[in-house]
Amino acid sequence: MMWSYILKLVVLLPLVCGLMIGCLYAWRKLESRLPGQPANRMLKVSETMMISPSVRLAVIDFEGRKLLVSVSRTGVALIDRGGIDRGGIDRGSDVA
Repeated sequence: MMWSYILKLVVLLPLVCGLMIGCLYAWRKLESRLPGQPANRMLKVSETMMISPSVRLAVIDFEGRKLLVSVSRTGVALIDRGGIDRGGIDRGSDVA
């Protein structure tokens, strides 16, 4: 009697935990495709690249311009501004 309970527990507990983790992973991956999300956002992360375990580079599109930022544990720093703004003027890489 007790052995059947322990056997069920050993088999079903990892199965339930695996299903929960799988559902959370699928939710994260499919959340952006759900209807009702705003289609026109002002800020979009185009690409990210991990430089080291604590530093990541990100290209952010903001109002038609591309910004290269460094994201670390200590904060976010602007590395470069690039792209063309809405007026059609090429701003180049004038870092302030």
